[in-house]
Amino acid sequence: MKIQKLTIENRPKVYALLQQAFPGSGYEARLVQNLHENGKTIHEWVCIHTSKVIAYIAFTNAYDGSDICGLHLAPMAVAPDFQGEGVGSELLRFALRQEAIKSETLFVLGEPGYYKRFGFEPCSAPICPFDKNNAHFLSMRNTITARFSVGYEPEFRAAAVPPAPQEKKRRGR
Repeated sequence: MKIQKLTIENRPKVYALLQQAFPGSGYEARLVQNLHENGKTIHEWVCIHTSKVIAYIAFTNAYDGSDICGLHLAPMAVAPDFQGEGVGSELLRFALRQEAIKSETLFVLGEPGYYKRFGFEPCSAPICPFDKNNAHFLSMRNTITARFSVGYEPEFRAAAVPPAPQEKKRRGR
């Protein structure tokens, strides 16, 4: 098992992984693809096992208005065959040790019981627009006290809207 920065060649494997890890939801794959197309992912790594991408993690900018106030961890995914084996934990620990990440304020919208193991704490400020009462919004190295709605890259909202189905071609008589 090897952890490395995501390469352009591995992007299709990441999109497939996101579809497998989040069955029934095309959101995560659309999100990452849109972020890539628009050059918005800041930091991302994959875990590779026998030439297969088995885990993925990404960080994008978090905003207070137009000012960057930290990084969002999203999404993180592990292939179903490798879930529960510590792959995601290893990838997250790796990412948290990286120079570009280790001193930043981090935010994550996720399962508190899982992320608390890595040093994330409940976050009362800023406010997450996707989580009523910030029940699943956590942060690390957060010194923010102002109550504002934290911003995400526009791709997070755009990915929530499924692409319009292609219009059926009309057949002539």
